[in-house]
Amino acid sequence: MGAVILDRDGVINQDSDNYIRSVHEWQPLPGSIDAIARLSRAGWLVAVCTNQSGLARGLFTEDTLNAIHARLVELVEAAGGGIDGIFVCPHGPDDGCDCRKPRPGLLLRAAERLGFSLRDVPVIGDADRDLEAARAVGARPILVLTGKGQRTRNAGKAEDVETYQDLSAAVDALLAGTTDKNESRRKP
Repeated sequence: MGAVILDRDGVINQDSDNYIRSVHEWQPLPGSIDAIARLSRAGWLVAVCTNQSGLARGLFTEDTLNAIHARLVELVEAAGGGIDGIFVCPHGPDDGCDCRKPRPGLLLRAAERLGFSLRDVPVIGDADRDLEAARAVGARPILVLTGKGQRTRNAGKAEDVETYQDLSAAVDALLAGTTDKNESRRKP
């Protein structure tokens, strides 16, 4: 098949303007775990690329973040799938790093470590920064309307982007082999 890159907050799990600070606060969105497992079972490499400035802000520890990601992996494995890599930007918005989306550093790191080309790779996100990072590397930006997705669409920042109700609907399209954005575009 290929590879896919997923944002975390707002795509896989519920987002919070106050940050996800504990395993207890991390709640998967309906259908997201099964969607990841379906991709994995179909032979797709699955990478998660997530900005986590709460680390730089001191809102949670690296141990807490690792526990959240261990829970994500555990749930996906229980559903019969796997995640090939989780890539985190731990920096704050003013740190000037190359890995904080919309910069493409996380995507580049995932592709290098997992051994795939980013050309036309689906990058599924809910925010303009996810779409910008995808565009910067020639990947295929896909917007989901969960999390900040509706706000992103309403702001006019995703007019030429495939748009789906949620991760499950986006995965349905990927697994169906839809490659033409005009044919696969769904506007709920």
